[in-house]
Amino acid sequence: MVPETSSLLFDPPPPGQRYECQRCGNCCRWPGDVEVSSEEIGAIAAHLEIPEALFVEQFTRLRVTRRGLSLIEKPNGECFFLDGIDCRLQEVKPAQCRGFPNAWNFEGWRGSCEAILVPADPTVADS
Repeated sequence: MVPETSSLLFDPPPPGQRYECQRCGNCCRWPGDVEVSSEEIGAIAAHLEIPEALFVEQFTRLRVTRRGLSLIEKPNGECFFLDGIDCRLQEVKPAQCRGFPNAWNFEGWRGSCEAILVPADPTVADS
């Protein structure tokens, strides 16, 4: 069972506001699982113009929980698809990445993340 979004927010934005990503890339440098679903695997493989099986073989690993796949990391712990401060998967990045820090965050995240508070606009999707 997946916890409710509100239980994943250590520091939710104030009512009527949301955090807007500044594309600093800092969240992409934290080591850990970046979970990918079957649908996301298909979208990422298509974006990279490679077969899904090859994407899974070369760019994913078993999650720490052993309950699915996660993107691989570089030796320094940052996301394999981070290129400087640019995400090579920006157009198709996983929901976990798109949701940070509005759908989930953790204690201390503000010390690294450069997201800014802006008025909430329900017509704008997260970065």
